Amino acid sequence: MYQWLLRFALLSASTALRPQHPLNQGFAALDTTDVYSLHRKLVEIPSISDSEHAIGEFLASHLRAQNFNVEKHPVRPFYSLKDDEKHQQRFNLLAYPSSSSSNGTRVLLTAQQCVLLVDSSPCISLDTVPPFIPYSYNSTTHQISGRGSVDAKACIAAQVTAAISLLQSGAVAPSSLSLLYVVGEELGGDGMRAFNSIPHPAYETVIFGEPTDLKLASGHKGNLAFTVTAIGKGGHSGYPWLGENANSMLLPALLALDHLPLPNSKKYGNTTLNIGKMVGGEASNVIASSAYADIQVRIAGGEPEVSQSLIVDGVKEVDERLRVHFWSQGYGPVNIDHDVEGFETMTVNYGTDIPWLDGDHKRYLFGPGSILDAHSDHEHLSLQDLAEAVEGYKKLILAALGR
Repeated sequence: MYQWLLRFALLSASTALRPQHPLNQGFAALDTTDVYSLHRKLVEIPSISDSEHAIGEFLASHLRAQNFNVEKHPVRPFYSLKDDEKHQQRFNLLAYPSSSSSNGTRVLLTAQQCVLLVDSSPCISLDTVPPFIPYSYNSTTHQISGRGSVDAKACIAAQVTAAISLLQSGAVAPSSLSLLYVVGEELGGDGMRAFNSIPHPAYETVIFGEPTDLKLASGHKGNLAFTVTAIGKGGHSGYPWLGENANSMLLPALLALDHLPLPNSKKYGNTTLNIGKMVGGEASNVIASSAYADIQVRIAGGEPEVSQSLIVDGVKEVDERLRVHFWSQGYGPVNIDHDVEGFETMTVNYGTDIPWLDGDHKRYLFGPGSILDAHSDHEHLSLQDLAEAVEGYKKLILAALGR
């Protein structure tokens, strides 16, 4: 089966679109199996959010070797403002063929850390959620495992391979395509927000990379994150009437939030709320003086202000003393272009960098693997999905360029 997959990948790479531009000799001849090698190297490098320096350096070196100009744009640390070398060298990465300028790019490819921009471009983020899980390959099932193997290093490997293949064959002009790999998608999009602050062209199309089961996403739910905090009065646990337990203040509000009616829609279904993290108290024999919970909302309908108002009212109805802090304004459901023939479509419940990239451009969301495997201890995808993703990205790039 592995040999069949290899033949499939090689055949796909050589299947020809008639070249629209002279063969670009500046790019190394591509063997589509390179996607497996690149993917492995990416997964082997830990890149937990806020610690993306090593993977950024590797990707910059890899793209320079493939005759790309690479720009590094620093992004301040998310968690720490200390003068720490690891954090100070956190950066977004913008790459474009060395024979062209990024100013004329029409397509952008992007993902985390990675975005691809092209007259059309791909776009992805470089970071992953914790913890780091080493790369592994099962030769019986032909499944690749490891942290980021799906989200989103498979997208990065497939986008880079697709872009180089099209450039090497002459199917696209070097001036038409750029790659953007950003940090911090898992932390609310601080890398993409930073990218907005630097001069860049008005892209016609941006192709974002996230796991979509090789389907085109027609949209995704909105996002809203907030913290509920309780401030009590500490004291000895043997005399609870002398204090006020912050944990006991917080728990009824969380129960109310779990059953709070929130907006819905036909396209995206129900808004969901996840109480993801709870912290409270100091010790079992101390009355908890403070407690808080971090909560994430996936918005299925309406603007974020509607959900914010319902959440605040729901919490205050339980206890006026509780504090509600929204991390940002959030955003409502995001509709995405899905007009390229030959793809199945789907909606997804997760958030992306799509709403954080400024501009009036077409937006596509596509990638290999399932979001149901991402962020888990069994994150994995198949060799075949990785090979098919290369062809999918090539198809999207060519469609964006009107080929």
